[in-house]
Amino acid sequence: MRIRWTKAVLASVALASVWGAHAAWPDKPVKLVVPYAAGGAADALARVVAAELSLRLKQQVVVDNKGGGGGTIGAQAVAQAPADGYTFLYDATSFAVNPSLFPKLGFDYARDFTPIAMVARIPTLLVVPASSPVNTVADLVQLARAQPGKLSYASAGSGGAAHLSGELFKQGHRLDVLHVPYKGGAPALTDLAGGQVDMMFSAVTVSAPLVKSGRLKAIATAFDKRIEAMPELPTVAETGLPGFSAYEWNAVFAPAGTPADVVGRMEAEMKEVLSAPAVRERLAAMGALPATGGAKALGAFVLAESAKWAAVIKAARIKLD
Repeated sequence: MRIRWTKAVLASVALASVWGAHAAWPDKPVKLVVPYAAGGAADALARVVAAELSLRLKQQVVVDNKGGGGGTIGAQAVAQAPADGYTFLYDATSFAVNPSLFPKLGFDYARDFTPIAMVARIPTLLVVPASSPVNTVADLVQLARAQPGKLSYASAGSGGAAHLSGELFKQGHRLDVLHVPYKGGAPALTDLAGGQVDMMFSAVTVSAPLVKSGRLKAIATAFDKRIEAMPELPTVAETGLPGFSAYEWNAVFAPAGTPADVVGRMEAEMKEVLSAPAVRERLAAMGALPATGGAKALGAFVLAESAKWAAVIKAARIKLD
């Protein structure tokens, strides 16, 4: 199942573009729920945003971690929270993926949320062990076709970004490669560096240091364009899969029904937050690219992402309980 925004959500986004003065808001702290454990990439980025947003709103913006269920527990908490402008969801790629992975959720991502703003995009690298004979995507595809069912790709867990990126690559090239899920990105990268698995799609924030230290080789980026930090690295799209794009992203959403003027104010403030030089520097240091575009652009992006990953998940017959 993919996301389809309801008419009520689309109407609230349209109204938000002409927000008026909601002078009393906010008159108490605002909660930014991160549906993942503290210490992760989304949590770190959320805290940068929350600090700057607190200054602009003149009220404390509190990051509240509600991890578990692949992001669904925290998302459900926000979906069921009062739509009064004091609870927002800071989510990531799983927002567009979970509706297809978890068919029996107790809430609806499309019905129960209103898009506010994209925060950042995090490029992904396609990496192989430093000892691998593979130096290009063409090498990898040739090797996989010569040894069907022998090569493997790692992920931080079933249904996550690395898993789905691997499936998109596998389906695009019609390869027979084995998925090896780990309990987290760190053990997956450790085994990849040791040669126990053959390839992995990994966020540049965690894989780039291993590339620089010589433990891994990057053969492409799954981003939609070449990245400034590694301009010599081609995109997967350039190497034979036109249109291929698989990267992680973060964004802010409000419970559906949040007053349109509050949604508009938050959208406007998020634009200013992401324009602040200090914030842009902090995000860049974490390997994240500050996003542009407001609620309408985010809504369209989530629809496209949801449709793309729904097709991948259906073809791979991935289901999580």
